[in-house]
Amino acid sequence: MSVKQEVLKTLEENRGEFFSGEELAGRLKVSRAAVWKSIKALETMGYKIKAVPNRGYCLATASDVLSVEGIKTFLNLEQESLNIEVKEVTGSTNQDAKLAAANGASHGSVFVANTQTNGRGRRGRNFVSMEGSGIYMSIILKPLLTASDAIYLTTAASVAVYRAIKMVTKKDTQIKWVNDLYYEGKKVCGILTEAVTDCETGLIDSIILGIGINFNIQTEQIPSELKEVAGALYHGDTNGVSRNQLIAEILCQVLQICMDSENREFLEDYRENSMVLGKEINILGYSEPKKAIAIGIEDNGGLIVEYEDKKRETIHTGEVSIRLI
Repeated sequence: MSVKQEVLKTLEENRGEFFSGEELAGRLKVSRAAVWKSIKALETMGYKIKAVPNRGYCLATASDVLSVEGIKTFLNLEQESLNIEVKEVTGSTNQDAKLAAANGASHGSVFVANTQTNGRGRRGRNFVSMEGSGIYMSIILKPLLTASDAIYLTTAASVAVYRAIKMVTKKDTQIKWVNDLYYEGKKVCGILTEAVTDCETGLIDSIILGIGINFNIQTEQIPSELKEVAGALYHGDTNGVSRNQLIAEILCQVLQICMDSENREFLEDYRENSMVLGKEINILGYSEPKKAIAIGIEDNGGLIVEYEDKKRETIHTGEVSIRLI
């Protein structure tokens, strides 16, 4: 880890606290000049660092700059070697990841952007990306799975993000089948999984896991046509929680849960935090929505539904909405 990363790590872990140049130099076993150069470099990157005579340096609690250094600050030593790319603006992080995967990018590579100009959600929908207020990231995974097993990854990814949000922000979200997350009744996260399959073996060569989160958005920033359905984890003060911190924890949880295909323990969290189980739903994608009740989640992630005629079926793809009574 570079001196700049070490300085940032110390300030990130102790937001709001002051450290003198001498104290930082002693902690990191470097010169005070090296600390000063690192502080200036971080300020150039946009980090808000307070410098007060006789008190030292302090990272402002409101500072929230996306950076490779900032993300790696919250990763363990093994994960620090992962390939991480951060852009200010990109068309789509999923497209960035696809191109990198085609060029041989390694498992666990992650692509992050401060904003997207051509983000896509499920069924080819536009995904609205608000500059500086969301998390837009895509991870390359290389699991040993067949295409028929891929739905398990979708449900696993939603639990990974649920757990990361819970751990970092202490907020409880709910999961809407298949993989949307809601907070206080409004959507705050969408997940898009795209598989690249080896035609000869039938195995998945790589999975592109795209994650979009409304992190910190003022209510008035949300487009009028989305105000009824879209929310955010925060609407102002984040209590010192940064996007870098949440991205790092999401990466950690995804690599842990999504790569252990034999362990379906995560489904307990999925079922417990489902917002559709026991609810009357509409199954979309037909000429007219099909009415049903969501009664269970299979171990492969399929949604068990019961129709009005009491017949049951497990659906593995598609979209549902909760019927309002």
